[in-house]
Amino acid sequence: MTFSEENYLKTIYHLTSVSDSGVSTNAIAEKMDTKASSVTDMLKKLAEKKLVSYKKYQGVSLTESGLLAAKMIVRKHRLWEVFLVEKLDFNWDEVHDIAEQLEHIQSEQLIDRLDDFLGNPTEDPHGDPIPDSKGRIVKVDKQLLSELEQGQAGVCVGVKDTSSEFLQYLDKQNISLGTRIEVLSKESFDQSLRIKTNMTELTISNKIAGNLFVRKT
Repeated sequence: MTFSEENYLKTIYHLTSVSDSGVSTNAIAEKMDTKASSVTDMLKKLAEKKLVSYKKYQGVSLTESGLLAAKMIVRKHRLWEVFLVEKLDFNWDEVHDIAEQLEHIQSEQLIDRLDDFLGNPTEDPHGDPIPDSKGRIVKVDKQLLSELEQGQAGVCVGVKDTSSEFLQYLDKQNISLGTRIEVLSKESFDQSLRIKTNMTELTISNKIAGNLFVRKT
């Protein structure tokens, strides 16, 4: 596959995870910042390779082989993120763009050795699951911090928004994977939260709480 084809498969995979129905060409175009006509042309190519099922006006879905291929791209991306953070001391807000380049390396032997070298991690630095070499994923019981009620607490296990701006904000607030967060109060007006972390007490917006995954404790 070309780099472009891989990027399309990965995009469809991510969009499928938040939609039960077929993914529309417009959604793909918006996600990839391209024209809908360009998306249609690519979907036809991927359909010819039996990587997607595509019918005009009915959206697109990954075939079994397309799903596995997408998972392998995601696997490479997230393993490289782990490597960059754990072995090269990059911050978690710096690794996405670099991993975007490294994910296109084709050698399965290299990726399998990288996996073993890192101790076969099941999550990347943002808490996202890493598929194994067979495409299997270890699911973690998690929910959004915004769904917790006053008096409830959880441990941060992931982020929904992986943008540099959001991750840098979390760093300023000393919130990272493993941070215990207790909901002290919730404002009925705007659903903002007063929380207590390992380090301090602070108020966060509903938008921030809606981008933090926690495992209830």
